[in-house]
Amino acid sequence: MDTKLYGLILSGGKSTRMGNDKGLLEYHGLPQRDYLYQLVSTICDTTFFSIRPDQKNELSSEHNIIVDRNEYRGPLNGILSAHKTHPKVAWLILACDLPLLDMATVAALVANRDPDKVATAFATNESGLPEPLVSIWEPDGLQKAMVYMAKAQSSCPRKFLINSDIALVFPKNDEVLYNANSFEEYEFAKKRVEQ
Repeated sequence: MDTKLYGLILSGGKSTRMGNDKGLLEYHGLPQRDYLYQLVSTICDTTFFSIRPDQKNELSSEHNIIVDRNEYRGPLNGILSAHKTHPKVAWLILACDLPLLDMATVAALVANRDPDKVATAFATNESGLPEPLVSIWEPDGLQKAMVYMAKAQSSCPRKFLINSDIALVFPKNDEVLYNANSFEEYEFAKKRVEQ
């Protein structure tokens, strides 16, 4: 595969439902965003945090960052900011609120990557719907997403992927794609990690 694969940990969300920054919650003995950054760094050519401008001083200089350009709504803001910074690479995208994600799951996504598709995305066995924030987006797919965002009513990345030529990957257990958005979900995930 000629196209390089960069990692992007989406950590620029406001975490309004959680009440605390989801990326700073600890499940594995360190902030979740750092855990995912380390995990992805072992697989990708290089890895970045996607952050809001006001988060710049929160991260040490040992981390690569891409500051959101605020040209789009929702998570595509961070994804397309990364694409504009490095337009010729594919991006392994992970949201920072995936506490049960592990190396085997991420490695399975990379192993099943289809560079001829717009993206390769995990989907739960239950829904069959693409998870845009646990996926690999190819450069051409990101170009198409920019065109889509210029005229779309919705900024939903899932809607874009549903209507695109993508490859789906199904996990052995849907629970690895669990995302924690509330304190109760955090408590549940923490107990699962500790088992």
